[in-house]
Amino acid sequence: MTPELRQLRYFVAVAEESSFTRAAARLTIAQQSLSQQITLLERMVGAKLFDRDSRGTSLTEVGRVFLPEAQAVLARADAAMTVVGRAVRGETGHLRLAFLATTAHYLLPPVVRAVRERLPDLQLATEETTIGRLVEGITNGWYDVAFSRPPLVDGLATRTLVTEEVCAVLPEGHPLAGRTELNLAELADDPWLLTPRSSWQPWHEVYDEEFRAAGFEPNVVHRDPSIQVLLGMVAAGVGVTKLARSAQSLRRTGVVFVPLAGQTVSTQMVWLPGNTSPVLPAIRAVVAELAEAGAITTTG
Repeated sequence: MTPELRQLRYFVAVAEESSFTRAAARLTIAQQSLSQQITLLERMVGAKLFDRDSRGTSLTEVGRVFLPEAQAVLARADAAMTVVGRAVRGETGHLRLAFLATTAHYLLPPVVRAVRERLPDLQLATEETTIGRLVEGITNGWYDVAFSRPPLVDGLATRTLVTEEVCAVLPEGHPLAGRTELNLAELADDPWLLTPRSSWQPWHEVYDEEFRAAGFEPNVVHRDPSIQVLLGMVAAGVGVTKLARSAQSLRRTGVVFVPLAGQTVSTQMVWLPGNTSPVLPAIRAVVAELAEAGAITTTG
């Protein structure tokens, strides 16, 4: 028969206290129950573990051999419970995080820094991806959590982390570059640079509505999925575009960001409600705390 952990704990307590009375008090059990369990343990071992006389309780030679082995087993069991507890709390394990290039430059550094500080044993894998693959990856379980911009699709859970202005991005020499705010309609005659419609249809449906509300259909002279490319082409004077203000940190020269009246965009943390990974609540808590403290900024 194999001893129970409880019996090993009882044995170690008696050995350390050199007294059944003190050991019973330490374990908060009746002394009779303690004696019965030690007797059962001795039967399993096949030898006496303690000598009891007028001077007290002492280990037998077999007991002295058995004590470090019992202590090692208990220590390993306690360590296993600690490891499992940390896994249950999401402090260890793997987390797969996806993000858009337009959110990574200002949002990823504080998040990764906070995760490393607060969850040092968590293995964090990050991946920059497109909006279409991001949504597919969250839905199919490739990613545990992502940072994206709405609108997305039904069935995903989201938390807004930060909301910022949408700006017209103009070449430095543009006639309206000195303004503090613009209406979208004031750019009706400009050539436009936008992302491809195939990049994410829900975004372009919102763009279409905004342009219709402004009373014009943009003359799109070039489409590119890369925000860096769009900014470079604006700087070259090819046309104008509109982006979240945080994109300003991607290019400091050749372009001017002017807020568009009434237009804002949010960055959201996204996950699948059915994802049961214990790591997910932990990372959500860390990111939510950063957002509430204003530690996720729009300025990079």
